[in-house]
Amino acid sequence: MSYRKRTAALASAAALAGSAVWMAAPVARAEVVDVNYQCKTPIGDKSAVSPIDIKGVRSGSGYRVTMSWQKGVSSSPVELGKGAMTPSATIALGGADSGTLSVSGPANDAAIPANTPIKISDLSGTYTPKKSGEVTFTAGVLTIKALGTTTTCTPTNDPGPSLTLDVTAASSGGATGSAQGGGSGSDTGAGLPQTGPEDSALALGTLGGTVLLAGAAGALWLTRRHQGARAGR
Repeated sequence: MSYRKRTAALASAAALAGSAVWMAAPVARAEVVDVNYQCKTPIGDKSAVSPIDIKGVRSGSGYRVTMSWQKGVSSSPVELGKGAMTPSATIALGGADSGTLSVSGPANDAAIPANTPIKISDLSGTYTPKKSGEVTFTAGVLTIKALGTTTTCTPTNDPGPSLTLDVTAASSGGATGSAQGGGSGSDTGAGLPQTGPEDSALALGTLGGTVLLAGAAGALWLTRRHQGARAGR
């Protein structure tokens, strides 16, 4: 094979390898989904629609999952003082996994006026994959405890998943994670790698760049070898 053909073949192989790595990026899709909640309260039934956002951040062998409400749900006939209301919820797992993930959050950090939609703080929990593959996360039942009473809000519109992750089962085969504390709306999981497609693409793009650099180094070696051979003639 001639020098030019060898160089072109090497460069093409490096480019194809980089493309293959890029195309193998893991799936991570997030979508804000409107959830129609029907709530059973101490003073009767209420309903409310709230857009739900669910995010996952890699944490060790599992994921820190955070559920966010963009609108308030239910209400109270009396003012709820600071710290009087504590929320929790479940997230339904689907796809490669099944069951539910429990999430919880802090009590309200400010008073909630009477007859005002209750804004739910971000709820978080830890999910440990039991099986490998695409797992979906869908809003489940919301529970609100306040002033010795309990309100349960159940989705009635069969909402679709707010998050889909391509996961790998933990080597220990751990069960579905339970709630582990809650964060505020500003909790973004700093210091932990995001599970979104942008970060996966960045990491894989870096790997693809390394492959291309390796190909370029090989082409340069062939060039110098060819020039040395010509000089020795």
